[in-house]
Amino acid sequence: MSTLDKLLNELCPKGIRFISLSEVGSFVRGQGLQKVDFSDSGVPCIHYGQIYTYYKKYVYETKSFVSIKLAEKLKAAPPGSLIITTTSENVTDVAKTVVWLGKGNVAFGGHSCALIHNENPKYLAHVLESAEFQFQKNALTQGTKVKDISLAKLGSIRIPLPPRVIQDEIARILDTFQELEAELEAELEARKIQFAYFLQSMLDFKDNETERVAVSEICRISRGSVISKDYLREHPGEFPVYSSQTLNNGIFGHIDTFAYDFESLTWTTDGANAGSIFFHQGEKFTITNVCGLLQVLDPERVLTRFLYYILSTEAPKHVSAGMGNPKLMAGTMGNIKIALPSRKRQEEIVEVLDKFDSLINGITEGLPAEIAARRAQYEYYRGKLLTLKELEIV
Repeated sequence: MSTLDKLLNELCPKGIRFISLSEVGSFVRGQGLQKVDFSDSGVPCIHYGQIYTYYKKYVYETKSFVSIKLAEKLKAAPPGSLIITTTSENVTDVAKTVVWLGKGNVAFGGHSCALIHNENPKYLAHVLESAEFQFQKNALTQGTKVKDISLAKLGSIRIPLPPRVIQDEIARILDTFQELEAELEAELEARKIQFAYFLQSMLDFKDNETERVAVSEICRISRGSVISKDYLREHPGEFPVYSSQTLNNGIFGHIDTFAYDFESLTWTTDGANAGSIFFHQGEKFTITNVCGLLQVLDPERVLTRFLYYILSTEAPKHVSAGMGNPKLMAGTMGNIKIALPSRKRQEEIVEVLDKFDSLINGITEGLPAEIAARRAQYEYYRGKLLTLKELEIV
């Protein structure tokens, strides 16, 4: 029998007490805080937007501070407090939480609140990430474009609250899973840095080692056409449409027809992701008007995969800011000159770089696959450990 099972049998043989979040502690709502209020030193401060972008579950050090004078006017929370957002454009982010575990009190801004309590803060953080909590929260969230949950409704959500020693054991188990995931993520970041260095060094040729050619000399260059979201809805299908985004490998949606079915590269022509390069092999797809396409003219001379690697480093250098809208148009792409070693040397370079790429980007193998497995393992055990029998109150 596990330590947790023993504790549950000894301390809670008839079940666990479930209470509303407002009974766990007291809520304190944050006050207005702008980025211009941040300073280089002073009192640690958490802006609600940073919870979405900067912080993971446990916050030991903040990335921003406010002056002591301003902090005296703002609300502050002691170590162990849960800083909870109450507003977001995304319903899954409403009530996103971080735990302040740093030294001293922390100031926090509007559109968020602090839950000040005497329980295990890590246990509570796991509970607030659980599927059951998210289900209750989503049912209470209001708004169309901007989602919001009031403190009253947030406080009405019921959670299991076992004795502190059981909270400690559950938090210890779940933290162990997440620590394994964090170690893998750190290794992945190190490998990405290593890959970037290796990529640059392998593609750094001296002038007398290889010829230099313009992309237009070795590729057929074309551009996609306008495809609206309405068109996607009206023509659903299995074939991907690539656009200017980089998430999900650049996929904008899927339709019932395709324009290309050969090995090629696409690149983003407009917007924040201009210059991003994508490799396509063994698929049928279409691209939008903010994407360009490169088809190698002579595969016996140029490996498309080699071209992918070298343009991944070279193309971003030729992006123009142009009126605040970054661009890499077809004419500029065609004029980019790259080093083109022998076909045999291209094959050797691709073989080495593909091994690195599989390690850091592979979704079925390598570190990303292992991280996904660890995350799934954590979520499984979180659901299992937090599915506690409720104490029946007669």
